[in-house]
Amino acid sequence: MELLIAHNPDPDSSLPLLLRVPLGGAGLVFATKGSWPRETALYCHPLPAHAWPADPQIVERVPLRSCTRRGAAIDVVAARAREQRSQIVFTRGRGREMVFWQSPRTRRQARPDVRLPTARAAGIAELEIVVDSRERYGYRFAGKPVHTVRRALGCGDYAVCTGPPTQARLIAAVERKSLPDLVTSLSTGRLRFALGELATLPRAAIVVEERYSQIFKLDRVRPATVADGLAELQIRWPGIPCETRALAEEWTYRYLAAAHAWADTEPAAIDRVGLDPDDADPDTDPDTTAAAPAAPAPSTAEVRAWARAHGITVPDRGRLRPEVHQAWHTAHQHTDDQPRCHDLPERDPRS
Repeated sequence: MELLIAHNPDPDSSLPLLLRVPLGGAGLVFATKGSWPRETALYCHPLPAHAWPADPQIVERVPLRSCTRRGAAIDVVAARAREQRSQIVFTRGRGREMVFWQSPRTRRQARPDVRLPTARAAGIAELEIVVDSRERYGYRFAGKPVHTVRRALGCGDYAVCTGPPTQARLIAAVERKSLPDLVTSLSTGRLRFALGELATLPRAAIVVEERYSQIFKLDRVRPATVADGLAELQIRWPGIPCETRALAEEWTYRYLAAAHAWADTEPAAIDRVGLDPDDADPDTDPDTTAAAPAAPAPSTAEVRAWARAHGITVPDRGRLRPEVHQAWHTAHQHTDDQPRCHDLPERDPRS
């Protein structure tokens, strides 16, 4: 895998070099003025793939250790000891789309499609977090712009979804662990299987409600055994922060909000970079929602509350009639979320 720099055959261009990034099928081609962003960020003008000449005059070949898209940016790591890190950023400037090639030495770091959060995580006015119906003594996210709903999650304790209700996708989840639960699940091997399930989601993590130092104060199990087990799991699945309960709740809120913002901007990022969304491969492109599983169906309590709000008679407890669930799905297929169930017959709540 190489980054290629060649002479620009266009005599009228003010950018004398062509840059070819090995990403996607035919690669991404840019016109630029330097072979590496050593002192300042280099402006890059996007060109179609066929703009790369059939017989290019190569100026430099840079062997790469990795070339990975992350959101609206491409991380490029050269296989050399010095000046190996750089980033191609797709951003906006002066009211138009712009692309810059930058390195750690660059003074002004362009932030790709990111708005700095203030009190609200990722600038989201209200975040809907799905709480697993089996979660006991869960987070309430008090003081946060969060709306929680309880549903049965296949993995994780807290999750966020994107998309319309009838086609929503589960894109991120957080598994909550207390220190005793962590030690037990680690000793029995259950934690390894839980992490395997979480790995099927585009984004997932485990948060532990205790400081890492408390592991070495355990008296019923060897602290080294727990520490080694955690280290092994973090090598395979790097996402197990350890904090107090209050900080764990704060971290969970901001992690899920960041995942929600990422999923919302992901289609635009793919289009901006110039890749085909249908060609997104979760094995080669970690920033994709293509493999996200379907979100859990609404709980009976949610459907019951919706039905009552729209004048549909339902019983106080027990199962709901199939036509009530169908009415919910029919209503949520429309963007105005208006009930489309005028012909639904009413029944005695006791039936």
